[in-house]
Amino acid sequence: MSYPNGLVSQGMLQPLFSFGVITDVQYADIPDGRSFLGVPRYYRNSILVLRKAVQNWNNHQNISFSLNLGDIVDGFCPKDQSLEAVKKVVKEFDKFNGRVYHMIGNHCLYNLPRSKLLPLMSFPNVERAYYDFSPIPEYRFVVLDGYDISAIGWPHDHPHTIDAVNLLNEKNPNLEKNSPDGLVDLERRFLKFNGGVGKEQLKWLDKTLQDATKSNQKVVVCCHIPLDPGASSKQALLWNYDEVMDVIHRYDCVKVCLAGHAHKGGHFLDSCGVHHRVLEAALECPPGTNAFGYIDVFEDRLSLIGTDRMASSEMVFNH
Repeated sequence: MSYPNGLVSQGMLQPLFSFGVITDVQYADIPDGRSFLGVPRYYRNSILVLRKAVQNWNNHQNISFSLNLGDIVDGFCPKDQSLEAVKKVVKEFDKFNGRVYHMIGNHCLYNLPRSKLLPLMSFPNVERAYYDFSPIPEYRFVVLDGYDISAIGWPHDHPHTIDAVNLLNEKNPNLEKNSPDGLVDLERRFLKFNGGVGKEQLKWLDKTLQDATKSNQKVVVCCHIPLDPGASSKQALLWNYDEVMDVIHRYDCVKVCLAGHAHKGGHFLDSCGVHHRVLEAALECPPGTNAFGYIDVFEDRLSLIGTDRMASSEMVFNH
């Protein structure tokens, strides 16, 4: 197989490593429903999609780890079932024969505060939801917390909640802060179900990318919320995606940004040569269909092998 840019498939070459990907499981033990836009959602079936994903990764035998890009339970999950629902989905992830790296999404935070979520989901540091790891010396993964500044998940009097509420009041005049009515173009991202990256996390990101550059590492940045409007609807963008990308674009080490949240998915190559791949949601899979995949990592590209509703993608590095 060859690609439009004339490069030959690396199918005959062994990847440096491979990892599993899934996002927006949004499980709940409730009847099927629809999104605000009328898209069908299959709340009970989504855990079966996850189960199939884990079986697939285990059968592959060479999947080093898996990434859950957020929203493991749905906001409509009855609150008295939230804890058990989260535990049930985490138990399915735990059947994977390797390490699972989680991200928090808005639906997770509708169900449980981050103080309960992070320990349940085995975050490396239960004090914060951003971290990094290196599966091999040549690569580093940077996991961002897109709800660092957020009107959900923190106590009401927390400075991050207050900052988020003030920002929403400034940018979104609607009484219903999840409504984009009247908001124009990129301003449509200022909705309550999105969030932002705080100043301390931005400093940490800069320092981490400096360190990766010194170590001659290629970097994959992961965040539940998309970081570029080219790969996502404007309503699903990180509030300060521009600030985050300003930091990322200072360095040549970042090659790919992975996200969930915008359920139909997307792929965009930005002006600095960074690939933005938003993954398709498990939640929107009718029974009998799936949306998950694994990514083969090479020196010069990431190759996503998608299953069914998750599109396969080649992410070839510019340099």
